[in-house]
Amino acid sequence: MKKLVIGDLTANIPIIQGGMGVGISMHSLAAAVAKEGGIGVISAAQPGFLEPDFYTNTVEANMRALSREIRLAKEQSNGGIIGVNIMVAATHYEEFVHCCIENGADLIVSGAGLPMDLPKFAADSDIKLAPIVSSAKACKVIFSRWVKKYDRLPDLLVIEGPKAGGHLGFKAEEVLNIDNFDDEILKIKETKKEFEEKYNKTIPVVFGGGVYTREDVRHCLDDLGLDGVQMATRFVATEECDADMAFKQAYVDAKLEDVKIVKSPVGMPGRALNNNFIKNIVPEGIKVTRCFRCLYHCDPATTPYCISQALFNAAKGDIDNALVFCGENVYKIDKLSTVKDIIDEVLDRKA
Repeated sequence: MKKLVIGDLTANIPIIQGGMGVGISMHSLAAAVAKEGGIGVISAAQPGFLEPDFYTNTVEANMRALSREIRLAKEQSNGGIIGVNIMVAATHYEEFVHCCIENGADLIVSGAGLPMDLPKFAADSDIKLAPIVSSAKACKVIFSRWVKKYDRLPDLLVIEGPKAGGHLGFKAEEVLNIDNFDDEILKIKETKKEFEEKYNKTIPVVFGGGVYTREDVRHCLDDLGLDGVQMATRFVATEECDADMAFKQAYVDAKLEDVKIVKSPVGMPGRALNNNFIKNIVPEGIKVTRCFRCLYHCDPATTPYCISQALFNAAKGDIDNALVFCGENVYKIDKLSTVKDIIDEVLDRKA
């Protein structure tokens, strides 16, 4: 079975579990994937939302919770590979990076914007850095910046396509009009190869966004020559996922026509379930009465709703009043499963 090698880290299976916030991919899901030989990823999006002092001491609650989640994931996975997904758009980005380093995370995956200065915050650390890109142009911009300013290249490159869940690195109209993303993947690989050859460094590439079946995985590994895949939506309806059971059931019940591209307060399009919240609440708008200062580019006076509160509701199971992010293939999920069963299936791994 192909292994995913990232510098001195080796994952025995070429699967990264995508980070999902708020509260969807925490230590339980991440540990389960890492224990099976993949890379588990915790979301750094408001990880402390269940802490008793979250509303009065938000930053400290988030750092405390993230520290605990990383350590629990490492412990429960028997030292497996654990990463953390940090949104570039998040305030306290640098503090989250330091928290990951101090608590033994192996990898930082960063998107929802271009992580232009991530190497500065992770200097003097051996933590692996993985930017998320959706175009060859973005790849070149990040690689050029990191080399010129920090004399460093990424340790891993994550490509996210238009079928991914949550925030997307495309314009809304692009998401709906891209039928085949393979050509862009190959262009990104070529851009990456130019830097590899110039600076004599191997940078593995994984792809996420619509990876669901064994055939999807084989296409990525064999046809496109990628080093691994990132899967997120597929892991939600599992016993190990940290989300409330109502959230998981919403995935099981979802139909193709329930999936919608929405405008997020983050300023990017996102893919979510077209539930009561999207149909009946967002159009009217929800006045923000408590701001968590979680995003740099968010004005409480003009934002249509608080994305943090909408995601808190989702994680707690209040689905009718929640933003329920999902990937395009969510409608294919028809039952609750386990992480092991999913990995065995998509890798054709015998028990």
